[in-house]
Amino acid sequence: MVFCAHFDSKSHDLSIRKNLIFKLNRFLPDDISVTSIKKVVPDAHARFSAISRTYMYYISRVKDPFFNDSGWYLHGSINTGLMNDASGILSEYSDFTSFCRLHSDTSTNVCRLFSARWEETGNRIVFTIKADRFLRNMVRAIVGTMVDVGTGKITLKEFKDIILAKDRCRAGKSAPAKGLFLVEIEYPEEIFCIKD
Repeated sequence: MVFCAHFDSKSHDLSIRKNLIFKLNRFLPDDISVTSIKKVVPDAHARFSAISRTYMYYISRVKDPFFNDSGWYLHGSINTGLMNDASGILSEYSDFTSFCRLHSDTSTNVCRLFSARWEETGNRIVFTIKADRFLRNMVRAIVGTMVDVGTGKITLKEFKDIILAKDRCRAGKSAPAKGLFLVEIEYPEEIFCIKD
């Protein structure tokens, strides 16, 4: 999983980066590591300057003890073709209220979706979704509802009706959190314009 953070420093000399990365990683717990430090413009913000984020969600068709903490085990038949059809429908819309946590503090539930697709690799099914922003619980709610499509619990028309309803209560249950990973955050090049 990828995360970005920002901090202010009185020192503009980041030539000590490798040493700083080493020291931070010695201080951090084993499941967190700093991989790089970059100098950015003063008003750059790790969250609000991002122009896109990409998440992946992992599902396993077989019980796998090595995958238990990082994916959702689903037994039974799942039609990924239908789920990709649902991804196509999803891409036609920008208001994702039906997949948003209720009573959230966002001013809008509109997101610009760049891509959404399902892929099968062996016994694994992977959902990749990229957008300019995501709402709380959005990806997990989408995955849970698309699994309902793939398992025949709802039709593609019902999936479309759920989006149009703008009602979280109409969508499926959220997929378990353990299968969700933030894999990429994209920033505009101009925030990195300061020379080292």
